[in-house]
Amino acid sequence: MPTDGDDYATIESQLGIAKRADRFQRKKEKRADRFDRCSEQHTSEERKRRRSRFLPPSRAAHEPAKGFSHHRTRAVPSLSPMDRLSAEERKRRGFLSRKKEKRTDGSCGFIHRGEGDCFGSVELLFFHKTPSPEVEAMILFLLLLFSLNIQSIFAVELTAISASKFLTEGDTLVSPAGLLELGFFRPGTSENKYVGIWYKKIPIQTVVWVANRNNPLSGDSTGTLKIVKTGNLVLVNETNDVVWSTNMTSSAVNAIATANLDDFGNLIVRDETKNTILWESFDFPTDTLLPGMKFGRNFVTGKEWGLTPWKSSQDPAPGDYTWTVDTRGYPQNLLKQTGSIKFRGGPWNGLRFSGASGFGNSMIFTTDFVINKREVAFTYYLQNTSVESRFVLNSSGLLERYVWVAEGNKWQLILQLPKDICDRYNICNAYGSCSILTSQTCACFDNEKFVPRNKKGWEIADWSGGCVRRTPLDCENGSDGFIKYSRVKLPDTKNSWFDMSLSLNECEARCLKNCSCMAYANTNISGSGSGCLIFFNELVDIRVYSEGNGGQDLFVRMASSELASQTVKGRTKIRTIIAAVFLGVVICLTAAGFWYICRKWHHIQKKKERELSHVSENHGEGMELPLFNFAMISKATHNFSPENKLGEGGFGPVYKGVLEEGQEVAVKRLSKTSSQGLDEFKNEVICISKLQHRNLVRLLGCSIDGDEKLLVYEYMPNRSLDWFIFDKTRSALLDWTMRFNIIKGIARGLLYLHQDSRLRIIHRDLKASNILLDLEMYPKISDFGIARSFGGNETQANTERVVGTYGYMSPEYALDGIFSIKSDVFSFGVLVLEIVSGKRNRGFIHPDHDNNLIGHAWRLHNEGKTMELVDAVLSEPSDPSEVIRSVQLALLCVQQSPDDRPEMSSVVLMLSNEGAMLKPKQPAFFTERNYLGPDFSSSTYPTSSTNDVTVTNDSQDLLRTHIFPRTRELPNR
Repeated sequence: MPTDGDDYATIESQLGIAKRADRFQRKKEKRADRFDRCSEQHTSEERKRRRSRFLPPSRAAHEPAKGFSHHRTRAVPSLSPMDRLSAEERKRRGFLSRKKEKRTDGSCGFIHRGEGDCFGSVELLFFHKTPSPEVEAMILFLLLLFSLNIQSIFAVELTAISASKFLTEGDTLVSPAGLLELGFFRPGTSENKYVGIWYKKIPIQTVVWVANRNNPLSGDSTGTLKIVKTGNLVLVNETNDVVWSTNMTSSAVNAIATANLDDFGNLIVRDETKNTILWESFDFPTDTLLPGMKFGRNFVTGKEWGLTPWKSSQDPAPGDYTWTVDTRGYPQNLLKQTGSIKFRGGPWNGLRFSGASGFGNSMIFTTDFVINKREVAFTYYLQNTSVESRFVLNSSGLLERYVWVAEGNKWQLILQLPKDICDRYNICNAYGSCSILTSQTCACFDNEKFVPRNKKGWEIADWSGGCVRRTPLDCENGSDGFIKYSRVKLPDTKNSWFDMSLSLNECEARCLKNCSCMAYANTNISGSGSGCLIFFNELVDIRVYSEGNGGQDLFVRMASSELASQTVKGRTKIRTIIAAVFLGVVICLTAAGFWYICRKWHHIQKKKERELSHVSENHGEGMELPLFNFAMISKATHNFSPENKLGEGGFGPVYKGVLEEGQEVAVKRLSKTSSQGLDEFKNEVICISKLQHRNLVRLLGCSIDGDEKLLVYEYMPNRSLDWFIFDKTRSALLDWTMRFNIIKGIARGLLYLHQDSRLRIIHRDLKASNILLDLEMYPKISDFGIARSFGGNETQANTERVVGTYGYMSPEYALDGIFSIKSDVFSFGVLVLEIVSGKRNRGFIHPDHDNNLIGHAWRLHNEGKTMELVDAVLSEPSDPSEVIRSVQLALLCVQQSPDDRPEMSSVVLMLSNEGAMLKPKQPAFFTERNYLGPDFSSSTYPTSSTNDVTVTNDSQDLLRTHIFPRTRELPNR
């Protein structure tokens, strides 16, 4: 605790007065002698002459009262004591020698004149007469009060708190990039004051950490945050009582300690001499988990990193709930209310928490989970530093994840746990499973293997008894086995054991040896799985998730008879198969059967060769494309597992796969019911196998095995462009710079197709869902199933089979079947408008004028309001001219006549601000009406879009009659 001596030192450093007062006290008797000598040496006339230098004309109005000093100043500088300055320095600064003056009232005067270094001219005059003790105490109190409050007169932004820099009310401690700040605040309408950290640039004050949450400053108290000699950061009130302290037990008396706030929101006290951290606020979370903050436990120090909510929005004191990590078995996170478990997020399984899928890796953040002898810690980091996201435990006991949406000026709720009745802890008790998809909330984990303990209670929704095994285990005879259940939220790990180095087979063997072991699972399900987690005693708090919503495989111990019943149907099938095989063997022994099989096999091989040769027979050059074995691709996609499915389009489903060497691929599988067939398959192989460009998706190979036809592409982790720009949350991740780079990348890819490739390619289906984004967000054009190639000087063709996506097709192609490179230019223009605005051309109807996106953009352009087209989630672009140029270029590309549209070579130059920008003519925009019914995606790569429609001959009459009412008359065909 700071002493009075500390306060005198502060006063001396700020005003330079305390030392003089102390010196005056020590020299009382000498001053009395000086007074006597002064009275003898100077006459009253001389005293008048000297006093006339500084006394005003009306002496009576300025004469000091008896027993007090006369003190007149022009300014009060913060100077060090004069005794620290040499005579030359005093003379240089303008301070003259101390002058004595005798007064008629028996006091002796001293005058200092000079020019202050910072505050201008200074003239101080003291007349001293020995004061009474009461007067002296009052003077010292006033000086102390003034010194402690001088900083609060001017609010400042500090970058550090130290022994000489205090933080008072009105001041803030700001992080280096100005993202967060620390200071005094009042929550809501409360009169109490707290020291906390909040976002500096967000207009809604959002406090993420509170220091003195248990000890507020009352409304009439004043506080100061400072570093004391022990190295602790302390909060004191106006009477110098400690309200809050970092309370470090280790001595840092000789340390030069400072406190700083970093851009993660971590308040750090450092020893500047050793450059070590003495204390940090991330070790003492309150209700918010920030990026970079640990959630878990340190086994060495015993420190626990968990969250406790505010009691209310007016009171930051700890509420009744806690969110912590339970380390009694395999670490799992628990939400408790006054010690009672309310929700269990489950253990970490390498990808996410078993019962809280919202904590896995996402487009916004990445996660890190550490389990070792020193600590258990979960941490997350933002992938885009321009996005603000936080996890907070509110006073109602709900764990929520928010993302700041600047355009909406609000925190957008992304995740809330618990989210349904099945998230209540152990609602169905032992071996019971909860489901929100059935009328009965609880059911036995496996109705064939378990039965309710209390059947009557179970019928009236009393699930307290849970379920029991239909057949008891027989561990002593070693006949038990295990049945695998998928998509399970792992049971409570309070009674568990784990070993991260064991395989799943070793885990099964370890579990069989222990009769208390009821189940086992992998600790890490990423990749092929690893680690061993064993559950003892009854399995509680189980839940089975629907497909694609989380969970993992759990192997539950069963009696041998249950294992037999599990496979009874399988055995029946096996008997049938054996009989069929036997019959087949008999038939195969005959020469006719053997000849038939050989001929059939030979016929299949010839068919494969004909299909592959036909792919390249129209081109002189042979294909330089690897041919993958179907079995290898099937293994890479886990036999085309639904869990590996990325999406589905006109070609068929698309799966993620991992080849044997570890390379990730995307596999397109031709669907037997697909509207696209072998022709499209061959066309895509022909086109893309001969194309190599940074902005085109790379085809790695193909596979043909009977009716199975596969295309193997490089894997794009960020999916397609429409997955971003048409989603309100994800679109905020694409700032204008990224969008403009995507526009330029697509333009370069089209230029390569139209002009620079070995084949002149017209894509015919350019749209947002066919633009894929790699790890660095570079665009790549995909889906060449309906592309057409030209040779020589051909630039145009006619077709009776119009295919493509409505909203992106040019008028001449949609109506007359005429396509050219200018058809792709039109699609590019529409795509640019969608990237700028974040809105689909298809389905956009402006309420004021019923135009689609093209018409709306044309109207804003003519009115000089182009910037109003920009996506609302974007902050103001750093270069508005790029936006205006992009929109004007898009309008040039969507002009009615193909001859008026620029070629892609000119587009690339105009995007680089090198080519001349022409004035666009009225585009081919139309009144939007939804005559085509439900939309259908023609994309053949995974996408979140379901709003694209493939136009065929069947829908051309609708296009002529309704969709293009403002276009020219159509010729009869």
